Amino acid sequence: MPSPSRTHLILIPSYNTGPKLIPTVRNALDRWSPVWVVVDGSTDDSAQHLEALKEENPQLKVMVLPENGGKGTAVLAGLKEAVAEGFTHVLTMDADGQHAADSIEPFMAASMAHPDALVLGLPQFDESAPTERLIGRSIANWFANLETLWAGIGDCLFGLRVYPAAPLLHVLEHHRWARRFDFDPEVAIRLVWRRHPVINMPSPCRYFNAAEGGVSHFKYLRDNVLITWMYFRLLLEFFIRLPVLILHKLTTNKARAFPS
Repeated sequence: MPSPSRTHLILIPSYNTGPKLIPTVRNALDRWSPVWVVVDGSTDDSAQHLEALKEENPQLKVMVLPENGGKGTAVLAGLKEAVAEGFTHVLTMDADGQHAADSIEPFMAASMAHPDALVLGLPQFDESAPTERLIGRSIANWFANLETLWAGIGDCLFGLRVYPAAPLLHVLEHHRWARRFDFDPEVAIRLVWRRHPVINMPSPCRYFNAAEGGVSHFKYLRDNVLITWMYFRLLLEFFIRLPVLILHKLTTNKARAFPS
């Protein structure tokens, strides 16, 4: 097991993730410690399975929320404790096995080299990616880049990323939204507004079907409406911030990108 970091931890929100949860957590523990999992009101015995795994891995921490509040709620719960314990950065990843554990160490290294940066995963999709999700992602990314004046957000929806912990906590505590599928794009935009530079790092992404143990809680109509509403909310703030954003863009370098 890797030596535990005192600055960077892995934070995995989980809601009824199914059979991919334990392998995902094991793979994360093989590459980094500590790893915290926030069980977001799951009803699939996730907490019990994780507690059993914790007996083998003292660097695993399991937090259990009494009811489902969404990804942002779960991240916020873990983030508050992480900051209280002195951690400066959190790497978030999905619990369903879509994100490549091999990306953990290079993402953490980039964050350590550039502690003020938002390290964003740039997904490298294979043939398992649903076409409609790719189209929706392209639209979402266009709006995210518009509202940040193309500050360098490569992918606003991909959940494998490293955040500076205190700034992310400030964003979540001062805004009532970004609690469900709007979490990833909204906090990325708001952190860029706070002048955090962006580092985009390529990482494989795999969609598992039901036969492979894949579980998705994304509801196409409901969650696309939620995300669309988010962009319209932020658009109003964008126009208010526009003079400052233009000035910042003229006086800083473009976002850094790591080649694949």
